[in-house]
Amino acid sequence: MSMRRLLAPGLLLLASACATTPKPGPEAQAAAAPASTMPDKGTPASDPKKEAAPDAGKAALAPPPADALSVAQRGELTAAESSYRTQVERRPKDDTAWTDLGIVLERLGKNDEAERAYRQALELKPEQQAAWDNLTRLQCRTGKAAQAEAWLREQLQARPDAVAPRTALVQALLCQKKLDAASTEARRVLKTEERNVRAMQLLAQVYYRERKYELAKMVLENARTLAPNEAATHNALGLVLLALGTKPAALESFKKASELKPDFAEARNNFGALLNEAQDHAAAIKELEAAVEAAPDFVSARLNLGNAYRGQGDFARALAEYQQVLRLAPGLPDTYFNLAILHLDAEPQDMDALVRLQACLSYFDQYRAKGGRDERVDDYVKDARKSIEKEERRREREKREQLRKSDKSPTPAASKDAPPAPPASGSGRVAADKK
Repeated sequence: MSMRRLLAPGLLLLASACATTPKPGPEAQAAAAPASTMPDKGTPASDPKKEAAPDAGKAALAPPPADALSVAQRGELTAAESSYRTQVERRPKDDTAWTDLGIVLERLGKNDEAERAYRQALELKPEQQAAWDNLTRLQCRTGKAAQAEAWLREQLQARPDAVAPRTALVQALLCQKKLDAASTEARRVLKTEERNVRAMQLLAQVYYRERKYELAKMVLENARTLAPNEAATHNALGLVLLALGTKPAALESFKKASELKPDFAEARNNFGALLNEAQDHAAAIKELEAAVEAAPDFVSARLNLGNAYRGQGDFARALAEYQQVLRLAPGLPDTYFNLAILHLDAEPQDMDALVRLQACLSYFDQYRAKGGRDERVDDYVKDARKSIEKEERRREREKREQLRKSDKSPTPAASKDAPPAPPASGSGRVAADKK
């Protein structure tokens, strides 16, 4: 495999909580952390003994099922879903359980059910920041950012001083690239709560997108001082550090964010993307598989994972990931570029070489038809056509060689018991004429 073709569009830092198609390089979006009532690594879980007491006059509820939280964190999502469903049935007013159920459902790809779970948590506790953040992030990821904004503004009309929905509104505005409005709303939150770390993270994202990197770094460092174990702060800081050209520090920030919150899909995607760039594909696969497990519809992570498999020469798994991206985002040009490079460089034994190379040219055509522009494409197309010509000449040589060997093969001796062969057509008449 040609190592010069391992880096392709879509590889670098595709970290977006929005459903819009991702962009590589400096335009990468500083994603929101998947807010969760599940504790970050190193943060103690809530003490069951401190759970709210049952309503007066009612019998005590059964305790929650055995540690569904740790089950979810181990990735046993079906078991975690069952456990949390049992918990909300037994404790229907437990807003935390509803949010955690939503997180598990989202990881299982059950987005509609996850949205209903988050909304139920908010019905029970309107100020639960985790539910607001997760609901808004999910709506952004599934192309509903405008609807999220409209609904949040309705909520704020009734409760203009509410901090949690206003913070979520900043996230919805960021997703739509309404930077001025997002900055205004983030400052309103900070005016009410000057130590609100979530609002700091979002305001830093505004500065990042405005390319005010030093200002974004300052805000994030303040947030990190207030809350050192906030994974979202480390992830956003990683993007800023990368934009400032300090890649090793950025790598450490992404690594820290991933360690603090193992199910933080955006952070693990960012970490995996940089590992891909360093050609540490085995480590990248570990991070990117975790990102896809945490967010099955995360287009950027799947595209990066396909690139990591391609870097290891695993044609089948790379192809499968790219096909998943096509299903999730059929209009994304970068997928076709990567598919073209995969078919140009790889040589799977179970695929005809000419079929593979023709597919490569077809994918480059589709890449351009989707609006893709990359100056390398012309050279790659030339490579593919030269390879096709070379393969066709090789096959023609083999065909001629087979014919030559066939012509030189001795005629098999006639069997003694076989009747004499009839004369060749015309030979009988010639003999007669000679007579």
